[in-house]
Amino acid sequence: MSKRKLSRRQQWRIAKIQEEREARARKRAESAEEALDETDLGPEQTGLVIANYGTQVLVESIAASSGESSGESTGDTALRQRCHVRANIETLVTGDRVAWRPAVSERTGGLGVVGARLARHSELQRPDRYGDLKTVAANIDRIVIVIAPRPEPFANAIDRYLVAAETTGIAPLLLLNKIDLIDDGNREHLEDLLAPYPDLGYPVLRLSTKTGEGLEGLLATLAEGTSVFVGQSGVGKSSLVNALLPEAGARTGALSEATQKGTHTTTAAELFHLPTGGDLIDSPGIREFGLWHMSEQALLEGFVEFRPFIGHCRFRDCRHQGEPGCAINEALARGDISERRMNSFLHLRNSLQEE
Repeated sequence: MSKRKLSRRQQWRIAKIQEEREARARKRAESAEEALDETDLGPEQTGLVIANYGTQVLVESIAASSGESSGESTGDTALRQRCHVRANIETLVTGDRVAWRPAVSERTGGLGVVGARLARHSELQRPDRYGDLKTVAANIDRIVIVIAPRPEPFANAIDRYLVAAETTGIAPLLLLNKIDLIDDGNREHLEDLLAPYPDLGYPVLRLSTKTGEGLEGLLATLAEGTSVFVGQSGVGKSSLVNALLPEAGARTGALSEATQKGTHTTTAAELFHLPTGGDLIDSPGIREFGLWHMSEQALLEGFVEFRPFIGHCRFRDCRHQGEPGCAINEALARGDISERRMNSFLHLRNSLQEE
């Protein structure tokens, strides 16, 4: 049975109720914060938002997580505390770096305070229920686009993710998962599909979570910076997370139990530290990341090999479909642009118009 579509009035009412709940939660948090004395909080330090719980966030000491002494870490575990967020701070998301003060008194209930959000070097966004772009994670260094022999991958789908990654300014990486499913029936298709991408500057890795082949290479690649996995359903993103972080499920459950304060216990995304270095931000919503609210010009610039020819067509409103003096088509004829990538561009442009 298909879901019943809500009317505008119903959508407005739901949004209104949610806003009122968030306002009440903020008021409670502000009241709790005002009751604190300076001696209840430790000195200000830099932290990393590990998870978001609405009006509160889970913050980890960056000094402790990077191996420096924070004075309060236990073993190899960095100091982590759930924190109030001051009302004048813009929305925080997983991956944000913040200035915060940890709780040092029982009067706080174990809750620290975030006083400021530090500058972001990248943002991953998706549309909210109103169609406006909403940041869901910050300071990401790498988008890993996962494909597999089954479900069968298509160039249009891969290029869609690559263009979206280019638009964010975050480096993409192609990962062929489930290589244990490659056989004589699909081997040639997969090789032909992936062949153009290294020449365009997109690395390609191959891996099987079933056999473990390629896992060490992926860990080595992910060791630098913060990464996210994206890709269509069924390509094995959840299996990848479990293979890289076998304890992630247990950690998530233990974290929820240990930090359960109030009703804000749902997290949109969570950051995990990989055992060999680097971080992974994971959530189902991020995994379905794609093209949203993109202009035709942004789409064009998202194809890296098109960029030298953009703006050199005879006509400003050139559609790149046979018009005289089209620099893109001339590059296609010379072989500077492949026919397959050109077809992808035209397909995606049509799909954006439909969306």
